[in-house]
Amino acid sequence: MASPLRTWSGRLVARPWLLAFVPINAATAGFAVVLPLLILISLHGSWTEVAVAATLFNSAVILSSVAWGHLSDTYPHRRLFLVVNYGVFAGLYTVLSGVGSVYALYALYTVLGVVAPAGVSASNLLILEKFDETERATAYASFQEMSMVGSLVGLLIGYFWTVSDDALRTLLYVLGGLAAASAVALWFGIQEPVRPLSTSHEAKHPASLFSRLRPHVAWRMPIPFFPVRPPWRPRPVARFRAWAAEELRHELPLILLATFLFNLSANLFNISYTPYLYAAGLAASSIFLVNLSNNFVQTLVFPVTGGLANRLGADRLVGRATYVRSLGYLATAALTFAALARSAVLDANLLLYAVLGGAVAVYTTASSLMLFRGLGRRDPGRLLGVNSALGGVAAVAGAALSGLLALVGSYRVVFLVASGLLLVSVPLWTAASLAYARRRSGSPLTPSPAASAPGHGAPSKPL
Repeated sequence: MASPLRTWSGRLVARPWLLAFVPINAATAGFAVVLPLLILISLHGSWTEVAVAATLFNSAVILSSVAWGHLSDTYPHRRLFLVVNYGVFAGLYTVLSGVGSVYALYALYTVLGVVAPAGVSASNLLILEKFDETERATAYASFQEMSMVGSLVGLLIGYFWTVSDDALRTLLYVLGGLAAASAVALWFGIQEPVRPLSTSHEAKHPASLFSRLRPHVAWRMPIPFFPVRPPWRPRPVARFRAWAAEELRHELPLILLATFLFNLSANLFNISYTPYLYAAGLAASSIFLVNLSNNFVQTLVFPVTGGLANRLGADRLVGRATYVRSLGYLATAALTFAALARSAVLDANLLLYAVLGGAVAVYTTASSLMLFRGLGRRDPGRLLGVNSALGGVAAVAGAALSGLLALVGSYRVVFLVASGLLLVSVPLWTAASLAYARRRSGSPLTPSPAASAPGHGAPSKPL
């Protein structure tokens, strides 16, 4: 049985086909910045229209996730799913380059949201099926590294492409070509796994579970994950209340509520952030550069977060990371009070968004460890489904709230509300730590140290 490969170069040489995931992550990371700029610059739209597009996309992602999970279990053709998914991405990016109205963009972006979960589910199952237990942790680490490297490549391409001219439409052709390159590389570079597994298996392995809980590197939200498909039965509210009553003495409801507030805050901030940067006078190239600073710091910080959690404790890290995020939002709100030169706005946001990127890397690892610890020996399927459902509600609600505040509020109000939501979640994390300590010892204690972090690196971009 092969031993885990500890170095980045060693893992890459052993699994060169993982390079096929670099172009698609470059394409999606670049597109995540292009889409709002296309509305604001090319179509002369507004912040409200950016929020409407995000609401439609997030809703499509949430609703289609259950269907794609079922299809992945019924038809275990991972390579085919990925090739078709990335090929559709390439086609949609190309079509979007010629879009002439915001309503046509809404329709195409919604279709993109419908197909987006297919690739996430297939790629995670592909790695789970391709590697045995001894190599899964490092295989998922390699997969995450390719995602982060790809995101940096995509943002760099966007920066250099727009630095001399805001050529957003032609950039979409480049992004479509990158998506097509991944489709071709996967078709010729790998074979279908010989031991197909189901979506429920992803919840039983820490490395695959952490990979699914991590926010997507481009869309800055975790793609919903339902190891057990939600039952379509009547009285969902009553059944949820019964479940909550059963869990009342457990820390999981507190963790789920705190995670919901974090995701709601993150989606509200992220969807409003690009329109704010554009309104502050930054050019498209500068906006790409600000996003690059965030992803670059995440790439640096994620590999060390597992070790930090082991040394300092996930309970302590999750609170500190949440505080840092909240302060970052407050600092961004403070910028709206000052009349700054364009260069000063760029410098300030480069720093703030980089700090926010480091904070979300720490938060994601620490919160995932606390959730995994809370699952214990119980069947994680239903509980992770609840977590995904709440994450989906947070994604849609954050986008909708951004659109509402675009009509009746301001960027300052958005950033203050986002910061407040994070501050409300901090005592919930503390209470979850105390509930875990009481459950373990039968008496109130101080927050406990973290459970062990996964073997290599960390899971994972809501901002």
